[in-house]
Amino acid sequence: MLTIIDYGIGNLSSIKNMLRHIGVSAQISSDIEMVAQAEKLILPGVGHFNYGMEQLHKSGLVSVLNKRVLEDKVPILGICLGAQLLTKSSEEGSAPGLGWIDGKTIAFNKDKLTSIQKIPHMGWSNVSNYQQSKLFTNIPTEPRFYFVHSYHLQLNNKKDELVTANYGYQFAAGIEHENILGVQFHPEKSHKFGMKLLENFAKLY
Repeated sequence: MLTIIDYGIGNLSSIKNMLRHIGVSAQISSDIEMVAQAEKLILPGVGHFNYGMEQLHKSGLVSVLNKRVLEDKVPILGICLGAQLLTKSSEEGSAPGLGWIDGKTIAFNKDKLTSIQKIPHMGWSNVSNYQQSKLFTNIPTEPRFYFVHSYHLQLNNKKDELVTANYGYQFAAGIEHENILGVQFHPEKSHKFGMKLLENFAKLY
């Protein structure tokens, strides 16, 4: 069963509804046993990095997630803040991240933005430069996804960079390291492209 992790934040119902629309059965759960038995995991999230990590620790799920992801190699997809939490740290706060991805989350460099580019980066943007990945199977070149974020991923290993987007400058908009995947955008708000990406995650991993 695909399990959407409920740790108190994120667009849980929107993700589940999108999955149901494409014929994928999923459950929303904060139950440790259910997470321990999940075949695939989605870690959603919106909001502040510190609060996200605080809620994740409060949920009691960090240990079981470490085991499932790092030892059992269960596929996991982080979405927006959920992707940022996969990194080691964030400029948004002092709390350590999960540290599964060698990198950190940083604020947009306002000096590199034009006068009309505001923070947060909000709206539709193309993604490009993606490596060969099952997550993008049968998705056309440079698809458009919906973004809402003030911080973005900065990776230490270029091989972990799945896709990039441009907002004043190129930044990592997706990550893939073995069974660990993350996207800065919201596939559940991205219509046909988001639908196909979630279908690929559910059916190809």
